[in-house]
Amino acid sequence: MNTALVHAASLEIEPVVTTVADLLRDLGDVSPRRVLMSPIPGMAKDGDLLQLIDGHGREKRLCELIDGVLVEKSMGWYEARLATLLVLFLESYLEEHDIGFTLGADAPHRLSEQLIRLPDVAFVRYESLPSSQERQSPIANWAPDLAVEVLSPSNTSGEMARKLADYFQHGVKRVWYVDPELRTVQVFQSMTDFRTLTEADILDDAMLLPGFQLSIQEWFRRADQAKERGPR
Repeated sequence: MNTALVHAASLEIEPVVTTVADLLRDLGDVSPRRVLMSPIPGMAKDGDLLQLIDGHGREKRLCELIDGVLVEKSMGWYEARLATLLVLFLESYLEEHDIGFTLGADAPHRLSEQLIRLPDVAFVRYESLPSSQERQSPIANWAPDLAVEVLSPSNTSGEMARKLADYFQHGVKRVWYVDPELRTVQVFQSMTDFRTLTEADILDDAMLLPGFQLSIQEWFRRADQAKERGPR
């Protein structure tokens, strides 16, 4: 998917769902293979999501809860490798700049009562955390400051546009969309204010992550090693 097509300004979400086509449209035209039918779409709750993430009673699956619908996340091993490396780079930075922490793709974040997202990588500043009592839930009851999504082939433009809108409407300050195919990173400061970085660029954010710098070329080079090394 070409991330240049992702533009939330043109996104319109109809609230009324009467057919499966309506449901898929409201989810961003995701593949029906990723929409779970149990519980019945519209009836899924937090507990259903947590059972899938934990693997209790059934196969472990990473899903998001969107308007009472469980939608499976799509991520191949290479996309996961890029996300893992980003966590490594961020945590290395945080060793010297103790301003927050990172979370991976299996950490659910509640954005609203019926909306729980699982960004591939999340960064949370300590100052953004709620009271310690509110942190006892297995679901993070706060929006991350930074949400990173590594795009997979099955991600649609509509899906990523809706996700972008969800993030910014519920308090996320930055969103990064990483495109492994184009080897680019889209850095969003709002739904309409963004810049596209290539391998010739340095990824940074002076406001959110002061002093953090990452060569996009080096990031992809490290990820590519998993493809190039080992027996053939």
